[in-house]
Amino acid sequence: MTVNPWPVPDPDLPADVHPALALTARAAARAYGTARARHTRAELREEIADGADGTPTMRVDRYVEDAIASAAARAGVNLLSEEAGFVDNGSATTLVVDPVDGSANAALGVPLSCFAGALVLDEEPREALTVWFDTGRAWHAKADVPTPFRTTGRTGLRGANVCLMRPKRGTEEAWLRVANQADRVRVLCTTCLEAALVAEGSVDAFADPGSDTHRLMDLMAALVTVPAAGGALLDLRGRPLTFGLDLSRRWSGIAAATPELADELIATILG
Repeated sequence: MTVNPWPVPDPDLPADVHPALALTARAAARAYGTARARHTRAELREEIADGADGTPTMRVDRYVEDAIASAAARAGVNLLSEEAGFVDNGSATTLVVDPVDGSANAALGVPLSCFAGALVLDEEPREALTVWFDTGRAWHAKADVPTPFRTTGRTGLRGANVCLMRPKRGTEEAWLRVANQADRVRVLCTTCLEAALVAEGSVDAFADPGSDTHRLMDLMAALVTVPAAGGALLDLRGRPLTFGLDLSRRWSGIAAATPELADELIATILG
């Protein structure tokens, strides 16, 4: 397999992004660009270790997370990441980060992967940044501060445009119940980017139809970004999404344009 020849642009960040988020996002983009210039697709996809969350670590994940860890240390913030776990840099602020959301896409050159990070102060997420690697587009939000982008405002599932996690064993019927009511269904395989698309109004909703795949870093940025844009982020089974260092916890995230649409999605999935 050949290397991916396309360059990765520097993120286009707003001026008021927290320095730690800006530093780590830029480090992530540059590391990803270097990784795919130096390694073939097969090499980037190779599983080289097990992460702190118990899932395999691809080479592309390690490349990018190492750069983020160095940037977080320079910024003086703690780091919580799926591969390294918790890194204590002696700060009251912790950066919860998914270094490469959509790792398989990133390794193979499918241009649908991103960096997602949220700054947590005293266990409360206060600011989030999602960066689409292949375009440099960024979604930035602060808790309780309206964003310049908004959700579609859709309140009903029938006719909606929905992103769904691919159907996994045991979720097929729930997946089809949603698909049969929606107008369009997309499977992009990158939760953080899909949640950002909900926030900006490109799609009406995103859902994991019950596979309990999501970890804290898959949803923490969206927990700031989606509500700030007028939407709702919930767990399918009503479990609170709270900060903690236990990376064994799992959720089935629902991001929707409105609380009403989120509730209907949940009812449809649960049958």
